[in-house]
Amino acid sequence: MALKGIAVLSWGDSYPSGFVSIRVKNLNTARNFLCFAGFSGNRVTKSVEDENQEKPTIENDVSRVLYKDLSLTSLPKPLSEVTPNNDTKVRISFKGLPGSYSEEAALKAYPKCETVHCDEFEDVFKAVELWVADKAVLPIENSSGGSVHRNYDSLLRHRLHITGEVQLVSDLCLLALPGIRTEQLKRVLSHPQALASSDVFLSKLGVSVDNVDDTAGAAQYVASNGLRDAGVIASARAAEIYGLNILANGVQDDPGHITRYLVLARDPIIPRTDKPFKTSIVFTLDEGPGVLFKALAVFASREINLTKIESRPQRKKPLRVVDDSNTGNAKYFDYLFYIDFEASMAEPRAQSALGHLQQEIVIQCKMQLRYEHHLMKPSDRCGTQWQIWTSMIHGRIPRLLRNVESIRK
Repeated sequence: MALKGIAVLSWGDSYPSGFVSIRVKNLNTARNFLCFAGFSGNRVTKSVEDENQEKPTIENDVSRVLYKDLSLTSLPKPLSEVTPNNDTKVRISFKGLPGSYSEEAALKAYPKCETVHCDEFEDVFKAVELWVADKAVLPIENSSGGSVHRNYDSLLRHRLHITGEVQLVSDLCLLALPGIRTEQLKRVLSHPQALASSDVFLSKLGVSVDNVDDTAGAAQYVASNGLRDAGVIASARAAEIYGLNILANGVQDDPGHITRYLVLARDPIIPRTDKPFKTSIVFTLDEGPGVLFKALAVFASREINLTKIESRPQRKKPLRVVDDSNTGNAKYFDYLFYIDFEASMAEPRAQSALGHLQQEIVIQCKMQLRYEHHLMKPSDRCGTQWQIWTSMIHGRIPRLLRNVESIRK
């Protein structure tokens, strides 16, 4: 049995061997292809303020019109300048209200950014797609609650490029109205992930817990309604914004509680060759013994370190019959497998690994995520510049375009 399909969500540096690099003169064509495919790009650590931004184009104005016609009332209105230049702030969309941890991640990656808060994760994507924001910050995994599965699914549905990663150490705080003592609290409100991450502390506190959609939203709710018997698990920044007092710091069960965020953008960017890369791919498998083992072995045999593996059922094709009699008694999920590994697609070993897979499958789309590992502490300043090198195989674009849609269905 063989792999059925693969898409490389992100890649790295550029050596001339193995794949055919798309040069600058073909960059617009490459971008059109990559946007159609709906996957993503690379990054290298550098101050964000040094990025060379393009000036607004007619296409940007068209996007404004599309935004207006779609009447997405949950999105903020488009800002005055669609694309920032060197003298303006980059705009980052995130889910939640000001004071959320997603906003904190955006500010750590881009200290001078202008944040655009959205009500739903879908709106975070749409804000970038419709030129309301320049980039998006999206939580993808944390050390306590695991993967944010819906955001993995959204990466395939939307046509943004992964252009970075931020790792944020979240310091969870217990907040309450001014003058309220801890022993007066009867309940605590927060996002389910924050409540789960501080379960030991809350159990000792002996209070009931209420789930809300956003940590900062919980802080705003308690403050605006004057709830004297309710506390909030949220950030110190949320306490400052909504006028709450911090009753306790670091209430999370794990002092090293870390959340990984992806940075997404409309366009990929071109990498340098002096930083480590991380590559993300997604693929499907035919049924058969050892098929996943064989797929992973192409990396192990080349000393390529895997940092993440995630499986998600294909939503449009959840079950399949695999018994010989075809009676429908034996059914299994059809899965998408997401893998992160530490290698640039410019490296011969990474090209060889995907070349090995290519012998059995059609490679649908290839892009690269480049980053330097960072642990984001509250006091850290981390700017990131993301760049992309893209490549594709001769004569396969029509098949790539057809098959990349099939992996999304």
